[in-house]
Amino acid sequence: MVAMRIMSRRSAAEIPALPHSTPADTRIYAIGDIHGRADLLSETMERIDADLWRRPIPQAVEIYLGDYVDRGPDSKMVIELLATRLVRNNAVCLRGNHEYLMEHFLRDPSILSSWLQLGAMQTLASYDVSLGNEGRPSAHALHQRFCQAFPRTHALFLKCLKPWICCGDYLFVHAGIRPSIPLDQQRMDDLLWIRDEFLESPHRHTKFVVHGHTPVAHPDLRHNRLNIDTAAWRSGILTCAIFEETSIQFL
Repeated sequence: MVAMRIMSRRSAAEIPALPHSTPADTRIYAIGDIHGRADLLSETMERIDADLWRRPIPQAVEIYLGDYVDRGPDSKMVIELLATRLVRNNAVCLRGNHEYLMEHFLRDPSILSSWLQLGAMQTLASYDVSLGNEGRPSAHALHQRFCQAFPRTHALFLKCLKPWICCGDYLFVHAGIRPSIPLDQQRMDDLLWIRDEFLESPHRHTKFVVHGHTPVAHPDLRHNRLNIDTAAWRSGILTCAIFEETSIQFL
């Protein structure tokens, strides 16, 4: 059996390969939840560019797994960097539950309390939308300020977000999928929010699932999925997994 090499900046280990592969002459870079850490994102993009310079390949695909905003200090710059990457590198950006809430707030201020529980204040602050001197303003007032401060290019970026993408034998999605349900019948709510029903399932899905959403201390590789959300906003570690043929590496 071909060996899959699992590598990180700290360690490397050989384990039996899973029977999954990328398309021929294709390398996939998958990046976990960013959550406002523009500094880590910029460093990761530089490492991807350097890796491609050292090891050119006919087809390179960058896939960002969602949750670009909230919690960390610079959500605005994260979206700016990703929007540029989407245009220049044809990067694929998936929608996370945090983008969903931000988009929802841009349409409907009544969901502010739900968004605030997940780190909205850091996102608002990155767009220079503050509480001001009057204490907490109304949801309507914050909504107006945010809509005025939110660049049109960022709104266009949000329209480009995808719910999932398949490449070769891999499915990339933010949170996961509901086991045993065909991909074209999956509910958006599950793609963005699912946890236990997916994480605890031994089901062999039709594709090997690469996801984020649920923070782990280190990339969590199972027989049917790989979780690369390493809580960048608090750990300082933004994980980038590289898939090429039957190998997985960590950049």
